[in-house]
Amino acid sequence: MASGALADVIRHKLGDLSPAERKVARVLLANYPSAGFETVAVLAERAGVSAPTVIRFVNRLGYRGFPDFQTALREELDERNASPLSLYESADRTRADEAPAGEASLLEQGSRLFSSAVGQTLTELPPHDLEHAVSLLADGRRRITLTGGRFTHLLAQYLGLHLMQLRGDIRLLPAGDVERTAALGTLTRRDVLVVFDYRRYEEDKVTMARLALEQGAKVILFTDRWLSPVSAHAEVVLPSLVTTPSPYDSLVPTLAVVETVVAGVVAALGDEAPARLRHTEETARRLGLQ
Repeated sequence: MASGALADVIRHKLGDLSPAERKVARVLLANYPSAGFETVAVLAERAGVSAPTVIRFVNRLGYRGFPDFQTALREELDERNASPLSLYESADRTRADEAPAGEASLLEQGSRLFSSAVGQTLTELPPHDLEHAVSLLADGRRRITLTGGRFTHLLAQYLGLHLMQLRGDIRLLPAGDVERTAALGTLTRRDVLVVFDYRRYEEDKVTMARLALEQGAKVILFTDRWLSPVSAHAEVVLPSLVTTPSPYDSLVPTLAVVETVVAGVVAALGDEAPARLRHTEETARRLGLQ
């Protein structure tokens, strides 16, 4: 089985499925992950197919049967909900069976993990989603609003600051309740809401994405391989691995994705990008900020 979230695996398998199996896949994706815990009979009825079709579908994903599929889904949910403390305790149990690591081994471990995670993330990133994200962010007719979570607000800000130097109508979602409500309440069809949401997902991000969609805006989601619930409302989903030597999820692969998106926007803007940068630098010079 592929190491990504089951929803991501199902999406990648859609082209290989029979029409009846695709019906099962769409029901699962539309109600992920809860639909995966239904019985075979209920899932078959909701998809309008036979029970054997459901079994064939999970077989195509590489599982021996439906209970095997549900076990994998439960394990994925445990990973999705893991906290730094639970990850620390799990790593601590592993370390207890190993010799203490020296400085060199820690550097080697970091080099191996981060290099592998970045490489795998970029290799598995859906090209269509990347191109669509670049197209939306480079469209000067659209207003871009960015928001993140406890740690990922830093990446939202990082992406936002780059975009501000390349084009206009970029804003970070305000922290204050009144300002935030006003910003979200004015989203329209010309808006794009960029959301960073990683495991231990934040419920307000789902609400924001749902509001944006209802008001006609597009949603771009940066998330982990288990996929934030925001993915149900997102036009574009850009998943990353979060592998790290510490109990905290790594945002290094996500930063690589952000940098790749920025490079794509620069290329898509063509001559507009350097013209905007020259104007920005001239303004900064006159303000004595350089």
